[in-house]
Amino acid sequence: MLSFTINPAIFPIPIQAPIPVRLRHLCASATAENRLVWAEQSACREGDGKMDRELAVAVKAVQIACTLCQKVQEALLLPAGQNGSLKTSKDDRSPVTVADWAVQATVSWVLSQCFGEEHTSIIAEEDESALCASESTPLLDSVVSSVNRCLTEAPRYGLIGPENELQRHEIVELIGRCNSQGGPKGRFWVLDPVDGTLGFVRGDQYAIALALIEDGEVVLGVLGCPNYPMKKEWLNYHQRYYRLMSKLSPPAFGAWHKGCVLYARKGGGQAWMQPLLDPSQVFDLEKSARVIQVSSVSDPASATFCEPVEKANSSHLFTAGLVDTVGVRKQPLRVYSMVKYAAVARGHAEIFMKFARAGYKEKVWDHAAGVVIIEEAGGVVTDARGSPLDFSKGIYLEGLDRGIIACSGALLHRRIIEAVDASWDSSNL
Repeated sequence: MLSFTINPAIFPIPIQAPIPVRLRHLCASATAENRLVWAEQSACREGDGKMDRELAVAVKAVQIACTLCQKVQEALLLPAGQNGSLKTSKDDRSPVTVADWAVQATVSWVLSQCFGEEHTSIIAEEDESALCASESTPLLDSVVSSVNRCLTEAPRYGLIGPENELQRHEIVELIGRCNSQGGPKGRFWVLDPVDGTLGFVRGDQYAIALALIEDGEVVLGVLGCPNYPMKKEWLNYHQRYYRLMSKLSPPAFGAWHKGCVLYARKGGGQAWMQPLLDPSQVFDLEKSARVIQVSSVSDPASATFCEPVEKANSSHLFTAGLVDTVGVRKQPLRVYSMVKYAAVARGHAEIFMKFARAGYKEKVWDHAAGVVIIEEAGGVVTDARGSPLDFSKGIYLEGLDRGIIACSGALLHRRIIEAVDASWDSSNL
């Protein structure tokens, strides 16, 4: 049974009506006319095609979600007793926070209102069941408060928010309708509202990942990394230390020192990065974006290798043997979440490997956005046999051979594939 105590000074809680199980029509306050205006405003300046509009909307959705996450993480880092109860645990004991549900509801709202609810299918990590129990009402109220505060800022992002505050039942519906099962046909969005929740609650790295899959192929991806430092060397340090040093030696006013959104469209031949939107700014996709590329380093001795922080998520022993065989000499960069994909795409690391233990199944939302961004930035992502990742089988990467390998170039990738082949039988994975 869950028990929550909310500090009203941080999350003011409105008293609302009981929650119906489902709504036939969602958020009637957003009219069809508003959705049309929204779609028109969302077109990228370099083209007015359908894919450009979808990418522009996706970038804005992740940008506004990053703002929401920053505020929740700040509250989580307050001293015990001052931050209310903003997190709980799932059945598998992994953490889940207000931000996980609030981001899912917010992105669900944005996509539905822009493209129409009937045309919007979403696979996402969280479900609404934990919020529907009577003892979870305080938690739900915190989610509702977070979503409504976030959507009041929609105009700064070129989006149209709801005319009235969303109610409990609408938030639950927005979360619950992200229940697509994917598959080989059709178009659906894939969302990880807070990837790396453990890093998030510890005040460290995390990511918001959104991708669009069409007939089993990832056609665009957006990755928000609110704590990603602009200086590569700071990735080696916990964000608490980074915040402390930033207070002792503040960055120049207006300097882009932390936080970014990366994005790419399949076949576009480029990947892009932009800063998070400053509170004083209005979103402009074209002005803020810069092209990113993978590293040109091909010598393993000069390469940086990154892997998951938690040993439960990947075999550190096996990857240590692999990189030693290949000739990598640097200490591994252990980073929470899909920030590892961002590090390779930005040229801050050359290799990312993950070899999950037997029985673990990789989910599409943990990889889709990162894969297309690295590939369009010039890198390579495959399973450990060298085959492309298959996103056509539903919510899991079925048929994944051994593990996942992402590299900045084909030479490094080939060497690692060969090392895996030579040592796999003795890996015990």
